[in-house]
Amino acid sequence: MPDELICLSTPNFRGNEKKYVDEAVETEWVSTAGSFISRFEERMAARLSVKQACACQSGTAGLHLCLRHFGVSAGDLVLVPTLTFIATVNAVMYQAAEPVFFDCDSHMCIDVDQVEAYLERECRPEGGRTVEIASGRTVKAAVPVHVFGDHCDMDRLMDLAERYHLAVIEDATESLGGVFARGRYAGRATGTAGHAGVLSFNGNKIITTGGGGMVVSDDVSAVEHMRYLSQQAKDDPVYFVHEEWGYNYRMTNLQAALGLAQLEELDGFLESKRRNYARYRERLAGCDYGELLPFGSGENSNHWFYSFALREPDGARRDRLIQYLSARNIQARPIWKLNHTQTPFRKYRAMDCGRAQRFYDRVVNIPCGTNLTEEQLDRVCRALLAFGEEDRG
Repeated sequence: MPDELICLSTPNFRGNEKKYVDEAVETEWVSTAGSFISRFEERMAARLSVKQACACQSGTAGLHLCLRHFGVSAGDLVLVPTLTFIATVNAVMYQAAEPVFFDCDSHMCIDVDQVEAYLERECRPEGGRTVEIASGRTVKAAVPVHVFGDHCDMDRLMDLAERYHLAVIEDATESLGGVFARGRYAGRATGTAGHAGVLSFNGNKIITTGGGGMVVSDDVSAVEHMRYLSQQAKDDPVYFVHEEWGYNYRMTNLQAALGLAQLEELDGFLESKRRNYARYRERLAGCDYGELLPFGSGENSNHWFYSFALREPDGARRDRLIQYLSARNIQARPIWKLNHTQTPFRKYRAMDCGRAQRFYDRVVNIPCGTNLTEEQLDRVCRALLAFGEEDRG
């Protein structure tokens, strides 16, 4: 018998998920209205200590709503990391804006030094906005991403945003449960430092609604406007009056029922993530060809995804490792193909992204689900250590 497949990350349904979903079905509130939606929003806002939250169909939808609300429009420039899932950049494209790609720092989040250098050397504040000198285009927003649950330097980014009149949309789609460890946001949840933050509840996230997302902010009017836009900008629900054009982006009551139950389990999920990460670190400490990367934000990270990195960049060896694990029924994957190299985005401006390229050639994400057993974890570790011996030969 072959070994059972160990998935990269699977949902964990051990709480009130069935009870709440059954209640939604039994009461026949299954679409984009119902009490579970407002309850999920209220509980999440309370969890993150923000004033308002809007549940929507995906993290991508949340990013798009934010860009629309903050006035990003055709031809505007938006500062984004190249090392992120493509959804971050796709949302910029929905507004017919243009991405400007930046490298990552030593823990894979956007390189704030590079962002600062670009703004200081190549842009100028002008009448309440910032203009890129060479193109004359408005630099309208920045979308930092807390990659794999590690934390961006939001102190410096928000200082730059104030100086250069930028809207900051904090992509916290991978970092729910994380808390800033230092600086003026110390003790605050990720997703709450920017002008708005966006969460994701995709099936592989730390909590899931199957597919879904949420916008959070202390700017109540901003979130209310995004909620309005997410419901087709409906001004009169009886006579179907619309003063703006909107989107079908509202979360369903069924999804919210699942999300509410998952949110109740979040603390346990965080404990599991951190415990399994520590076990991996201990068992892989003697590995000579690679290491489990540390989180720069330490225990304050939610430890969403675990990154095993070769000691030297080697894309071919990275691929051999993934294939080796796959042959032993262990799911693994490389990090995302860098966005500035993707076909739709090659024509847009990209800074020197050498550090991101080195991470791309080194990193393999390994199983990290909250229901990963110690036996499964040991099997992954044995395979990782054995690869070093066999690949050398």
